[in-house]
Amino acid sequence: MTLDTSKRAAERVIGIAALAVAILAPLLFSDFYVNAILTQALILGIGAASLIFLSAYGGMISLAQTGLMGIAGYALANMVTQRASGESKGLLLGWDPTLSLVLAILLTVGIGIVFGAVASRSFGIYFLMLTLTYTVIAFLFVGSVTLIGGFSPVAGVDRYTPGFVGDVVNDRQRLFYISLIAAVLVYLLIRYLIRTPFGISMQGIRDEPVRMASLGYNVALHRTLAFGIGAFVAAIGGVLYAWWFGQLSPTTLGLDATIQLLVIAVIGGLRRIEGAWLGALAFLVISNEITNRIPSSGLPVIGGTFNTVIGFIFLAIVIVSPDGLMGLWDRIWDAARRRAGPPQVEVEAAGASPS
Repeated sequence: MTLDTSKRAAERVIGIAALAVAILAPLLFSDFYVNAILTQALILGIGAASLIFLSAYGGMISLAQTGLMGIAGYALANMVTQRASGESKGLLLGWDPTLSLVLAILLTVGIGIVFGAVASRSFGIYFLMLTLTYTVIAFLFVGSVTLIGGFSPVAGVDRYTPGFVGDVVNDRQRLFYISLIAAVLVYLLIRYLIRTPFGISMQGIRDEPVRMASLGYNVALHRTLAFGIGAFVAAIGGVLYAWWFGQLSPTTLGLDATIQLLVIAVIGGLRRIEGAWLGALAFLVISNEITNRIPSSGLPVIGGTFNTVIGFIFLAIVIVSPDGLMGLWDRIWDAARRRAGPPQVEVEAAGASPS
């Protein structure tokens, strides 16, 4: 068995073990940990997965994913809330939750395709800044248009869920398992897409857009469709976040939330889709530990602000492994490959007996 085969086998074993632990999480961890850490990590991981999908397989680092999550959440909130239940913000349309769920996702995908079409011919820093502009526009729109909410929260979203979702207010474990199923399906969808002709051509456009255009591929169209897929994944994360948090405000898609999602993706690793959930879990665990353990008077030398401490930890992770935690994993296996020497098949072909 070669080292690469061993690595793939080890990753499968780790993945199956992680899934088993996730399924048993309500039995292994406290209700607070399951709801505040694990459920939120699954949801934010879906949002980060949309970012990593565009970055790793399309060469597009998008800062619009938080805005798209917020658009999906706001659309759902305005569609399902009702006047009769006491809510006072938003359109209060009172539509069927299942219909509203579908429409919110479709609306987000449509907006994502429009965003992608505009940004499809931009590259590098220009693409990055253009997608950041999308999030700023979404933030200002939901904050300025008081008809859909304004700067006050739109509350009560978690009380209106489809029948197959059930009551997520009084049964938080149900929301955890819904989020787990959604995360697994998103992961399988992305793993499938990158193996299709569309996914392979996207990776070619990522590496050589000019050459792919000369071969007859419509680079702008491919990038637009990829952005639409990223919007679909972000919409799922946005809907789940609305159910988890229960209310939506402009801070949900503000600059702080955008930076947080980017930090999660960078911590996990922008080159591997698995890094989305690993980064989300690491970020939330670190945040929880800092919040609980940092003295009220501050830490010696570096101060006491949460952002300062988390910034130093983030900096340390990036310095140790620029490709994040998944990159650190890959580097460990690369080091093991170098120590193991050439594969056994190559040694035998050269006429030498394997050691």
